Formats: sequence, C-alpha cells, structure tokens
Amino acid sequence: MSADSSWVDFRVVLASTGLIWYSGLWVIGIIGCREARKRYRLRPRSPLAAAPAASVPGVSILRPLKGLDTNLYENLESTFTQEYPKYELLLSVADENDQALPVARELISKYPNVNCRIIIGEEVVGVNPKVNNLIRSYREAAHDILWVIDSNVTVHSGTLARSVDALVGPPSPVPGKRRIALVHHVPFAVVTESKIGSRLEEAFLNTNHAKMYLAINTVAVDSCVMGKSNLYRRSDLERVNGSLKPLDLSNPTATRPEPCGLPAFGRFLAEDNMIAGALWHELGERHDLSCDVARNVVGNMTFSDYVWRRARWIRVRKHMVLAATLLEPFTESVVLSIICATSLRYLFGVPPWISICAHFALWIYVDLDVYASLAGHPLPAATRWQFAAAWAARELLALPIFLLAIFGSEVVWRGRAYRVLRNGEVARADKSRSWLQRFRQPKNYDPLDTEM
Repeated sequence: MSADSSWVDFRVVLASTGLIWYSGLWVIGIIGCREARKRYRLRPRSPLAAAPAASVPGVSILRPLKGLDTNLYENLESTFTQEYPKYELLLSVADENDQALPVARELISKYPNVNCRIIIGEEVVGVNPKVNNLIRSYREAAHDILWVIDSNVTVHSGTLARSVDALVGPPSPVPGKRRIALVHHVPFAVVTESKIGSRLEEAFLNTNHAKMYLAINTVAVDSCVMGKSNLYRRSDLERVNGSLKPLDLSNPTATRPEPCGLPAFGRFLAEDNMIAGALWHELGERHDLSCDVARNVVGNMTFSDYVWRRARWIRVRKHMVLAATLLEPFTESVVLSIICATSLRYLFGVPPWISICAHFALWIYVDLDVYASLAGHPLPAATRWQFAAAWAARELLALPIFLLAIFGSEVVWRGRAYRVLRNGEVARADKSRSWLQRFRQPKNYDPLDTEM
C-alpha cells in the first residue's frame, strides 16, 4: 500500500471520527433539551405542601451569609415563604458585624411564625470558608434532611415540598433501584444589572451549561452536581469523607474511621461536587433533580469577573477529572463547527459556510428552547439582541478562557489566593508568589483575616 493511499485512509478515518463525535454531542444536546421540556415546563404542587406537619419529614434549611449579596432580602425571603409544614431556617454568618445581619433580623421580625435562628461565628475545619461558616448550623440542625442553599439564590415557594418528594421517593420503590441520596436544582441566572460579565454569565448558565448539566444527569453515568441548592441527609453525610472509596455496603451501619460529615469536606474548594460524589461513590446512591430551578441572582459582574470565575472552576475540575476537562473544548460550539465543516467537506464536498451556518442556527435554536423551558417563558423581546450578542461572545470566548485556565493551578476566591491540589483539595497560596491575587483582586472583597 502506498504512502498516499495510507494518508487518504487516515484522513477518511479522521473525518468519520469527527462526524461521529459531532453527532454524539448533538445527541447529548437533544437529551438536555428534551429533559428541560419534560421536567420544567410543568411544575405541579406537591401534596406535602398541604399535609399535616406530623406526617412529613422535617427539614433544616442552612443558608450561609456573607455581606450584602444582590437581591439578598428577596433571596432570603423565598425560604421564609416555603409551602411546607415542618422546617427550620438557620442563617449562618461568620462575623457579628456582617452587613447581612440587619436584613436577616428584619425578615425574622416580618415572619414571626417561621422557626428561624441566626448562628454567628465560624468553626475553622479547613480552607473552605463556606464550610467553616456552616459547621455550627450543621451541628445544631434539628432535622436529618438538610437543604443547603446559597445566599444569592431565590426559589419558588413550592421548591422544598417538591424536593422532599424527590428525595424520599415513591411509597413503593422499584426493587433494585438505588436510593436517592441528594436532590439538586439547575442554576438559572437572573440578571439585575446589565453588565457585560453578567450577560455572559446569563448566556452561559441558561443555555449550554443547563443543557449539558441536564443531559449528564439524565444519562447518570456519574455524579454531576453544583452546590447552589442541594438537599441531602445528615445521616448519609456522616458516613462519607470524600475519599470516593466505596463503603462495605453489606453492613448498613458501616462508617469510616477518618473524620466524616461536613467537616471532612472543608479541604475542598468545590465541596458541593465532592459531597455529591461521595454520596454517589462511597454509598452507591444516586441523585435526582426536582422540577425547580435555583434562580441565581447575578449582580454587577464585570468581564474580568466572568473570565476568572470560569477559569477558577476549570482549574478545579482539571485536578479532579483531568481527562474530561481536556475534552471540554471539543464539546463547545465553535470547535464543533470546525470539526463538522472539515469532515463534511472532505467526505461529501459540502461547502464549509453551509455547514457552519446550519450548525449555529440549530445550536442557538436548541439553546433558546432550553432557556424557555427553565424560565417558563421565551426570551423576552426587550433583551433579545443583548442576549444574542452575549451568547455569541460566550461561545467565542470558551476556547481562549480554557487555554488561559488549563496552564495554571492558582485561583482567587473571596479575595484569597489558593493552590488547587490533587483531587480538588486546596491550600492557601504563598503570598510571596501569589501573582494571580496581585493581578486581579475581586471587587467588594477585602483580604482580611476575619473574612468568611
């Protein structure tokens, strides 16, 4: 066989592989779009909302607070108004002078019938400030079911009841089916200030991210969870430690000798993802999504904020799932359009401009359909062109941001610099070499030793 013939055969294989990869990504996108339509376009009221308090499991809602988040009053109020007969609300702040405290106290006065407490003071169990802030609330919670929800999130009044429905499951479970150990909610960005970074975040979270997030959780080959709003049982969490090594499930009371529970996850930056992974791999349980979204209120996010936020989580994922992270650029629309155009041109002689135009027309159509499903309405006409511009910019920026992020292991979070270690653990970065912290200090946060 001649060298020219071998080269032709190799190019055919390469082009065919490109089309197979491209088709596979479209299958994943369609799964995400279909799941969004199926799950979020109808949100029925849970029967638990009107049930007697004695007949439903109690829930402790844990909300960590730090400063005046955008829309803080409405975010917190959404948990005071949950249609559920048996819950308590624990608001955690690390500092007794925190600006969030007057807002919390005003809401407690407004809703005297809600069982709510403010817990002031952190307990340092690791480098993760959110975990440190939550430890006291975690230990003082009265109920086994915990709902951990960030302070920049607002939810529908029926979210808790529907989430407990999903966590507890049907009265007669299917034999052999794994128990639900965690219920989570898809983040949905709500823009209150029309900054470029805010618009980019909205375009990312409400389309491509949601589509892939839903598809991965529908296929459910592995854990994939964000921590904006999660429900799980403290009794389950007390049996895991983030090692991701399976427990001896033949012994239902088996535990690990190492520190377990929430304190064990203070060494991770992405503690939410690690908790979900531990429940999945160590206990052999699974996750579920309710038909609610976590409305993530995005405030004054600059372009730089957006870039470094995306870069931070790419660097964290790189140390947790390297192979999957390296494949990420080949799942983005721009790279996929090049793969498709090149393959179709070589195999079938299709002009690249035709395949590229068709690709992006279909891609944005699916993305907007996902947006409409999650929002409960189509994209508003008043923001149509702003959103389209942000969507295009987001797609074009995906590869440059990835390349910026992949060649580094230092991140800035809440005004502090960290080094990401193996398996997603983090350590405080040495100030003498923290060029990233000097290069870009996030707005509204001062690097104080007493910071959350």
